[in-house]
Parts: sequence; C-alpha cells; structure tokens
Amino acid sequence: MVRIDRAHHRPVAGDSQIAEHVKVAARAHQTMIWSRVRQVNALRSLLREYYPAALVAFGTDLADRDALAILAVAPSPEQGRRLSQARIESVLRRAGRQRNIAVTAAKIKTALASEQLNARPGVVPAYAASASALIAVLTTMVAQTEVLAEQVEQGFGQHPDVEIYRSQPGLGPILGARVLAEFGDDPDRYLDARSRKNYSGMSPITRASGTKRVVLARHARNRRLGDALLRQAFSALQTSPGARAYYDQHRARKATHNQALRAVANRLVGILHGCLASHTRYDEHRAWHDQAAAA
Repeated sequence: MVRIDRAHHRPVAGDSQIAEHVKVAARAHQTMIWSRVRQVNALRSLLREYYPAALVAFGTDLADRDALAILAVAPSPEQGRRLSQARIESVLRRAGRQRNIAVTAAKIKTALASEQLNARPGVVPAYAASASALIAVLTTMVAQTEVLAEQVEQGFGQHPDVEIYRSQPGLGPILGARVLAEFGDDPDRYLDARSRKNYSGMSPITRASGTKRVVLARHARNRRLGDALLRQAFSALQTSPGARAYYDQHRARKATHNQALRAVANRLVGILHGCLASHTRYDEHRAWHDQAAAA
C-alpha cells in the first residue's frame, strides 16, 4: 500500500517529547479525578444507608478535606454524636483549615447530633468499616490528584505554545494542558481548521434525505478532548463577550444549551487553530469581529 498508494496517504504525525509528557500526565490526572468521583458516589450511597447525618453535615462534596478528616475520626453515627466542639476544631486545623474554624465546627457538630433514622445496631460496625476503607482511599486519591496536577502544570509550562493556549478564553493550566495533549503539537497533523474541528467532535453532522434535514452531534469522538472543550466553552461565556454573544445567537434560534455550547466550542477550536498557525495570541476583537459587526 505504501509503495503503490503513497500519494493517497499522509505521514504519521509525531508529537514532541514535551507534548507526550503533558499527554501522559494530563490523562493520568483526569483518570484520577474520574476515579475519585466514583469513590465519592460509593461513599455517599454507603452513608445514606446508615449515617445520613454526615450527608447533612458535609453536603455533596465528600472529597473535601473537612469531610474526610471528620469522617476518618468518626465513621459511625455514635462516634459523630460524641465529638466535642474542641475536638472538631482540632481535626479541622490538622486538615489544613485556617479560617472560620469555630463556625464550621459548630455547624458540623449540630448536623452530626441531629435526629436521624438509625440502621440496625448489628450492621453499623460493618458499615463503619466499609466507610473507613473508602475514606482512606479517597484521602490518598485527593493527595495524588494534587501531585499529578503539579506534573501537568510543570510540563505544560515548558511547551513553546503555552502562551498561545493560555491566552484562549476559558483555558487555564489544566484545561489548556488537556487540549494540547489531545490535539498534539505536530504542525502538519491537521490540514486546516475544519480538520481540527472534525477531530475535536464539536462540528455537527448534517444528514439530509429528500425534504428532511437533520443536524446531529458527533458521538464518535475523543471523550477527553470533548470534555475539555465543553468546559472551556462554558468558562468562556463568562470571560469572552464574543463567545457570550455567539451563544446567545444560537439560543435565540431555539438551540438547546448543549447545542449552543457545542457551537461555541467549535468556534473556539477554529480560533485556536488560527492562533497556532500564525503563532499569535488570542485577540478578542479579531476572533469575534463578525459578531461585533452583526451587533
């Protein structure tokens, strides 16, 4: 095939060592976050069975340092009710809290001492042991997530295009690293902006049959890249007037929130491609000049 049909194929794109470093670290960091979310969901379901007061005390963020520290010393309802104000404050200080310690401790104590539907006494120790195991796993995962985040930022900061990525609206050190990792940095990988948009999965698919025409989202796509681009588009609505106006235009045409968000992400991918091709930083006026003219 290479000998006969060479003209119909392109050389395999190769990324730089820095881009590969960022890719490995960014994917490991995101995988750790996804795993942490699964463990938090498992812990929430477990606490709902025998310790609902803990859910009242800490809400939905069971991976927070306060929640993990208190649940580590009081994994059962009886232990939670016996915690004193001073003990809770001491645990919060060791966990790293520096502000509003007394107020936070008072709220936690009140919630843990509140009325709740008790589980059967014989099974509470088994529930508490299971919760303690999940809490230990979550504590380690939270710490390792921070370590991986430092690796991501360190590698991303060494890339020659870091300033171009960081100049894009909605891209910080973590999201920017994820976008770089999944797109790669080979300058010849994408023939044009349309090729990059199609690879990103943000460009729509139009299917027509007779008088019927349907515009659909691309479901076969890089999940990690799609997640990063949608997060970027959502953040850009707060920082970029052009992105916000573009989103509002699609919403005015009866597009759903997800459809309008994908349109913004698709436009941002094209802007990023232009910035990388010309080696220039993002400029709000140049990027959305057509939107300003229409307004």
